[in-house]
Amino acid sequence: MSLSRWLSEAYPWVKSLHIVSMVAWMAGLFYLPRLFVYHSMAPAGSGRSETFKLMERRLQKGIMTPAMIATWCFGLLLAGTPGLVDWRTGWIWAKLLLVAGLTAFHFLLARWRKAFCEDRNRRSTGFFRAVNELPTVALIAIVLLVVVKPF
Repeated sequence: MSLSRWLSEAYPWVKSLHIVSMVAWMAGLFYLPRLFVYHSMAPAGSGRSETFKLMERRLQKGIMTPAMIATWCFGLLLAGTPGLVDWRTGWIWAKLLLVAGLTAFHFLLARWRKAFCEDRNRRSTGFFRAVNELPTVALIAIVLLVVVKPF
């Protein structure tokens, strides 16, 4: 069986797995900055701070990163499915730009988590409250682009 035929036949499964992976990844992108909001209020070295470190590490390494990788893998399979994407349209490029932005955001969160882990966070609670809104804006834009395909 050719790869093109396999991709076409597996399309509903690949799409479903892409959506599930994306939901798990987005949940982490929403939750980790929220944990940072509360962690930034905990004194360094305190029991609360140590609990947040554990929660943040497990979220990032156990859920977010595997979900991001799966989202990318299933998304690339979808992108390779014959006839699914018209690469001459602008919506797909805008979506990919936003996904690249979410990926960069993911790695920024990992850097900030490392700073918390080493008790050297210098960012404020307000900073993390503002940052917490970025994935929501990206998600809304991505869903609109994929469903409406405005351009």
